[in-house]
Amino acid sequence: MADAVAEVWDVSATTVVIGFGAAGACAALEAAAGGSVLVLDRFLGGGATKLSGGVVYAGGGTEAQRAAGVSDDPEAMFDYLRHEVADAVSEPTLRRFCEGSVADLEWLAGHGVPFAGSLCPDKTSYPTNRHYLYYSGSESSGWGRRLARPAARGHRVVGRGTSGRVLYQRLAEAVARRGIGVLAQTTARELVLDPAGRVTGVRCTTMTTAPPAVRGLHRWLARAGAKPFLYAPALGRALFRQADRLERRYAKELLVRAERGVVISAGGFIADRALVHEHAPAYRGGLPLGTPGDDGAGLRLGLAAGGVADRLDRLSAWRFVSPPTALISGLLVDRAGRRICDESRYGAAVGEAIITRSEGAAWLLLDAGLIRTALRQLRRQTLWFQRVQALYLLTVARVSAPTLAQVAERAGVDPVGLRATVQAHLDALQEGKDDPMGKPAELVRAIERPPYSLIDVSVRPRMGYPCPMLTLGGLVVDEDTGQVRNAIGSSIPGLYAAGRSAVGLCSTSYVSGLSLADCVFSGRRAGRHVVATDLAEQG
Repeated sequence: MADAVAEVWDVSATTVVIGFGAAGACAALEAAAGGSVLVLDRFLGGGATKLSGGVVYAGGGTEAQRAAGVSDDPEAMFDYLRHEVADAVSEPTLRRFCEGSVADLEWLAGHGVPFAGSLCPDKTSYPTNRHYLYYSGSESSGWGRRLARPAARGHRVVGRGTSGRVLYQRLAEAVARRGIGVLAQTTARELVLDPAGRVTGVRCTTMTTAPPAVRGLHRWLARAGAKPFLYAPALGRALFRQADRLERRYAKELLVRAERGVVISAGGFIADRALVHEHAPAYRGGLPLGTPGDDGAGLRLGLAAGGVADRLDRLSAWRFVSPPTALISGLLVDRAGRRICDESRYGAAVGEAIITRSEGAAWLLLDAGLIRTALRQLRRQTLWFQRVQALYLLTVARVSAPTLAQVAERAGVDPVGLRATVQAHLDALQEGKDDPMGKPAELVRAIERPPYSLIDVSVRPRMGYPCPMLTLGGLVVDEDTGQVRNAIGSSIPGLYAAGRSAVGLCSTSYVSGLSLADCVFSGRRAGRHVVATDLAEQG
């Protein structure tokens, strides 16, 4: 990493941010208080944030919660999240997050990000365009209620459809208003260290000197490849391979000098299949939830500079059984017919249970009454992509038969085990006992009206019902500063990580909105510390 080669030119800034999603934008906005900031992005900015649902996990008494009549406080939020977060971060750090949650949401709103207090009445994976506050985790499941007083904390950014694009757009506009420089179509290749081990810059390759037609084609490939990657990864990869070929032919070297710090906020590594297979082989076959830019580049930059990584084996696999909400009242069983978990848990918890307890195979048992109710709920409770998936589940993925034994045989499930599971469920209902898996009483229904149906919700590649997955691990950072740590636990001077490039709040388990909330929390933390370090050295 010595300063040895000739670049086309070099530029400098007080702070350099690698990656322009939510974490990068938040870091840049905070760091701008201490001098010039330059943001680098391989493509056009936005990353996984732009393609996300735009849900920010926040609580403790936000304006949206108050408007919806939702009672919440930081302690209740902490009591719930400490079980979801586990030991991914320390309890003091989690408390800081919970106690600062209202302020973080107000900070976003101050930069133009819109939120609203329209509470979703249904348990859902993602609310419709009428609702922007919902139970985005397992707070309202039986498990969640035992932990703490439940409250809706999923704050969906106001916007039609999936609204991550609105979140990114408003943050990008705030970055532009602040006069922060953004160098798109520029790839960070290597960190530069001085003899004392301080990170002082970034070696890059950039397309900014390429012919206009080539830059235009590169931009088009980046836009065209991002969305298909979510639904047809092979197509997305093919388009990005063309962008990569252009970079290899036309990109020129550039040295970006960083006077005070470099923040890595380049996303996770779900697009690097080799890394996923190496660290989390049980999660092979899922749909990568991200962009081809989530290839672990930020992770590799930090490791090459002496940083260490952790929790690379932690992935989040999503298996939502709602909407429609009627499906939650079914029974989720494995190949032996045994119940797997409380069906009202958040989809990532359900997905993990399917992978770890039943080797990825699972079926949802419903009776005729629940099927009819689900069909009635379909239009009111779903957005278009949820409706497509629900229709697939209720048609192509479903087998039906007049008896439990027959439907089990058709699905490949053990009929004896299934019959025993259903009987135990009915016995508990008739005796007035709580659901054995802890499902809330208002969601429990008797499965007794033929014909019976088994819906295949196994975790394996399916065109109609893919299993989205994202990585949760990353570079280990100091929880007070966001600085990347080395193998002996010391902070690497001048190097920070944020968002999914770092170990953070959601690095043990994921609930909807916690990753974006962590991008805000960790991005702001890194940007503030760069400024604080600068002021301390000036003093």
